[in-house]
Amino acid sequence: MLPGRRRKEGDGRVQRTPATLPAVRGASVSAAEAVSAAVPGTPAQAAVLAVAHSPADLAAARTQMGFSLGWHIVIACFGVGMPAITLIAEWRGHRYDDPTYRLLAHRWARAMGVLFAVGAVSGTILSFEMGLLWPGMMYTYGEVIGLPFTLEGFAFFIEAIFLGIYLYAWDRLPPRVHMLTAVPICIAGVASAFFVVTANAWMNQPRGFDVDDGRVVQVDPWAAMFNPAAWPQTVHMIIAAFMVAGFGMAAVYAVAILRGRNDRYHRLGFRLPFTVGAVLAPVQIGVGDWAAKFLATNQPAKLAAIEGVYRTASGVPLHVGGVYRDGEMHYALEIPDGLSLLAHWDPGATIIGLAEFPAADRPPVNIVHWSFQIMVAIGFALLALGVWFAITWWRRRNLPRSSWFFAGAALAGVAAPIAVESGWITTEVGRQPWIVWGHMRTEDAVSPVPGLVVGLLAVLAVYLVLTITSVYVLRRLAKVPLAQDEDVP
Repeated sequence: MLPGRRRKEGDGRVQRTPATLPAVRGASVSAAEAVSAAVPGTPAQAAVLAVAHSPADLAAARTQMGFSLGWHIVIACFGVGMPAITLIAEWRGHRYDDPTYRLLAHRWARAMGVLFAVGAVSGTILSFEMGLLWPGMMYTYGEVIGLPFTLEGFAFFIEAIFLGIYLYAWDRLPPRVHMLTAVPICIAGVASAFFVVTANAWMNQPRGFDVDDGRVVQVDPWAAMFNPAAWPQTVHMIIAAFMVAGFGMAAVYAVAILRGRNDRYHRLGFRLPFTVGAVLAPVQIGVGDWAAKFLATNQPAKLAAIEGVYRTASGVPLHVGGVYRDGEMHYALEIPDGLSLLAHWDPGATIIGLAEFPAADRPPVNIVHWSFQIMVAIGFALLALGVWFAITWWRRRNLPRSSWFFAGAALAGVAAPIAVESGWITTEVGRQPWIVWGHMRTEDAVSPVPGLVVGLLAVLAVYLVLTITSVYVLRRLAKVPLAQDEDVP
């Protein structure tokens, strides 16, 4: 067993309390040890991974993984949220015999097919990058976190099969049967997000294994997948996905309305997805508070970095804005006792500061602090926009007339993905320097093969082509009329 760690009897899991975290400094596993632990008797592979990598290659690997993940997340959000919104539109079209809703559903389904194909490409790239860029982690912990990736594969194929049926059988099945074929798409999309995020949650709260003499033993994949961070992270991400899809789809029609196309088709195209995003905005803020409270107990270093708290203290203020320098937050608006109250429901509660952790184990504060600030600011801006919409609908049963509202709604289509990206930066950078928190450092997991900078440039070129092609195809689809266009007023 490593210093500062204890085994929870009966389930094979390793647990760590905040008070023992400083003792973890020497607990990282080198890449060479990772291979020998996971693949005993392979000295050749251990020798390969023992070769030192250059700082440039480490930076390239982190940049490539971060960029690929950030690009894929946006597409994946539409894959999670768009099927349900499309199904609602189709149901309303048949329930009320409304050709406008049916046309919206048909158009959204075609776009959904394109985005699914693009997401499949970017997701495949990510799966290869996990093994190629971070062999130290995958060799050591592959059997621990392999279960959610396997289940995600099943969910992906279910989604692909039923999406094909849904698109092909649009006019070939009875309406009720056709709508039923969309239900597995909705479930599989959410399930895919759940399984993938549980793997990331495991990296923040590793469970489901013991370490004996440098080797991973007593693996429990179910305990690893259902780690303590799994529920706050998955719920937060799935709701965010529906918000990105809702606000992103609504933004297209908001721009059209601003350009004078204020007909029923565009009003309904705006109202349905925007309502989904607006309803979920306050829910997401509540879930975010739950996630922050989780950090206070389980990842205090990340919370300290988010708020720039250097010294452990009670009655710690909440910082709005500011720059962290020399162990203090400068130029920030302070809300007295705010952080203690939000983290523990107690204005006098103690917050663990960064000083409790070795300097080499502290996240980069300003990046984490400002990414979190941006996420929260956008979240409250989206909430305000939703309240504006709700008040107007309650009073007049109609959309707001102000062009400022639709300008804000158009911006929301961009702001929502930015909030998701900022949240992931907070999560990933806030875990550094650990790739597996408290067990393996990022620098020990990266591939030692030289030339990772070249790979980064190649991947950037691929994503550039993928972006241009996706935008072109979606714009072309929007201009191609459907058979029922003539039936829509």
